[in-house]
Amino acid sequence: MTQLPTRRRTVAALSAGLLATFLLAACGGAPSSGAGTDTAGRPVVGLITKTATNPFFVKMREGAQQQAGPAGVDLQAFAGRQDGDNESQVQAVENLLAAGAKGFLITANDTKGIIPSIDRARQAGMLVVALDTPLEPASAADATFATDNFQAGVLIGQWAKAKFDGEGKTARIAMLDVNANQVSVDVQRDQGFLTGFGIEVGDKNRIGDESDPRIVGHDATNGDEEGGRTAMENLLQKDPAINLVYTINEPAAAGAYEALKAAGVEKQVTIVSVDGGCPGVAAVKAGRLGATSQQYPLKMAQLGVAAIAQFAKDGTKPTPTAGKDFVDTGVNLITDVPQGGVASQDTAFGAQNCWG
Repeated sequence: MTQLPTRRRTVAALSAGLLATFLLAACGGAPSSGAGTDTAGRPVVGLITKTATNPFFVKMREGAQQQAGPAGVDLQAFAGRQDGDNESQVQAVENLLAAGAKGFLITANDTKGIIPSIDRARQAGMLVVALDTPLEPASAADATFATDNFQAGVLIGQWAKAKFDGEGKTARIAMLDVNANQVSVDVQRDQGFLTGFGIEVGDKNRIGDESDPRIVGHDATNGDEEGGRTAMENLLQKDPAINLVYTINEPAAAGAYEALKAAGVEKQVTIVSVDGGCPGVAAVKAGRLGATSQQYPLKMAQLGVAAIAQFAKDGTKPTPTAGKDFVDTGVNLITDVPQGGVASQDTAFGAQNCWG
């Protein structure tokens, strides 16, 4: 995830006890008894997420908590007040520095603005692991544990191409991105989809420079349902014959579907997306989404906590996945309409591994 204003849905199911514990940590956490250890002598490890209530980050915190016990560490959790809140994350780093933490995991709200704090933490000997969202530059962290967002895009692109080729249809494509800021995850998913579909992308580090006539246009969604609906309405006005919609995430996809339904064309349009949250998997099962690429926040956090625990034990730092500059935490295509030559899992698998 990446600097995305995406997963903003409130999690009503948070228990009062869990929320109270989290809010205590967000205000500074429990005091540490010594240099980087709690009263039981366990190393202190931090988790700093973009928000406290987004389902993706709730699942991430769950994974960190699950791993903390077996790893023998004391987890202190913090979060921004909302997407984009860098100040709270800076304060969280300061709190962890004061606690003498051995390291922390972070999904940064401002991947550039947080760098001075990251630098101070590393100079103090802490291991810094970016989760989901690479820092800018990525080398500012000791390691990044994330979905291969380009590959997530490639999978839905390949699936859509196989489906359209099999049906003998020419695509008219709407591209529903995040915004105009060229955020890394936005670029990677967008360019991955186009590459998977077989479209020449020009500069793969930029959105919107392609010239393929099958692309109707790009519009911004802010990664949420309202934005997805508005963007879809805009592109439908440009070309009512759109029959394939790429969306940056599942909230945007939900908005796009509502716009298509309001226009009476939802049955003629295929939507593909990235996330793999439980609502998105349900949308695939119901036929509102053709396919989605599922990512795994629980696994990201579990692996990240284990890495810091190992570092606290013997100084070992995590190494990237072979051929990549980050630790790839996996992605699977979820669909109930499999296509030849494109590896996928069905919605039963998706439901067993979803979040939110």
